[in-house]
Amino acid sequence: MKTAATRRMETTLPPPVLYMALELAEGKWKLGFTVAFGQRPRQREIAARDTAALLREVRDALARFELSASTPVLSCYEAGREGFWLHRFLEQVGITNVVVDAGSMETVPGRRRRKTDRLDVGKLLECLIRHREGRGRGRKVWSVVRVPSAESEDARQLNRELMSLKHDRTRITNRIHGLLAGQGVRLELSDDFSEQLDTVELWDGAPLPPRLHARLLRDWEKVGILCTQIQGLERERQQLLRTSQDPSVELVRKLIALRAIGVNSAWLFVMEFFGWREFKNRRQVGALAGLVAAPFSSGESKRELGITKAGNRHIRAIAIEIAWCWLRFQPQSKLSRWYMQRFGHGSKRIRKIGIVALARRLLVELWRYLETGTPPEGALLKG
Repeated sequence: MKTAATRRMETTLPPPVLYMALELAEGKWKLGFTVAFGQRPRQREIAARDTAALLREVRDALARFELSASTPVLSCYEAGREGFWLHRFLEQVGITNVVVDAGSMETVPGRRRRKTDRLDVGKLLECLIRHREGRGRGRKVWSVVRVPSAESEDARQLNRELMSLKHDRTRITNRIHGLLAGQGVRLELSDDFSEQLDTVELWDGAPLPPRLHARLLRDWEKVGILCTQIQGLERERQQLLRTSQDPSVELVRKLIALRAIGVNSAWLFVMEFFGWREFKNRRQVGALAGLVAAPFSSGESKRELGITKAGNRHIRAIAIEIAWCWLRFQPQSKLSRWYMQRFGHGSKRIRKIGIVALARRLLVELWRYLETGTPPEGALLKG
């Protein structure tokens, strides 16, 4: 008599994971914990930036859900004022963290969304589980922000401070022009501006009102301070270009070698865009710059809504500016000839639309140039 073999069925369950979501505010942080989709989360509140309390709540949550101290913890929070220091702290203590683009969170069209910290934490936990387990459209519930290294983030400070100082200078000089225009006066903002103020006469031959005169002098002093700081940062940048062996600075040198690209644009391109990001294809380059089309297609209705304007707005602005420069200083390049053939003879509106397309293509070509060392086809190098 033959005995039938017994088949042993074994079910392999995925290892448990503790999910944590953080809703960050200036004074208090709301924490949410769960271990399964649909489970009512455990919510706690701690003082903002109290990392000791944060770790204590993680240990308490592990005990509450009867998990061992070695259970993996997966966390998330929305990118914002706190920046990336919290991400680095969580990763250092062994917690896997993702930073989420707040603008990419799923919403229900046409429905007014209730918003409280408690509801936001629950939504973050739900999306975190879907992101990890791939439920439904799990991996598309949000966009994960790529976190730069501390060194890459610090390298951006010089250029960002320089842009901020120039913006402040422009704001103050515009105010000076506006105050003078309010009295019917126009002056050139030159080195002898203070002396010019002393000789200004209004429409009736009277001098400037004393309080206005004093205010304009104080504003002009601020402009002088800002100019001094701007010159100091530009000297520091030039020194780095001459002596630094940093790979990012080397990329800046490569871009400067191309006609139509100067120090300001090259530094911005590298430190904010090409220097630390890892692009896999040309679509990622255009999308991250916000220069890709946003189509609308529903039923019989099909139209373009313009460009997405996602990503870094400074990169998008400088890319369009450099695209105009490219037409002027690289007229024989393949990109310039493509633009002139397709958009060059159109109306002013058509040329503006075309320059956005050129900016997107130019960004892709610059990315390939930095990756391979081959300049865009037909492009000329300086001297």
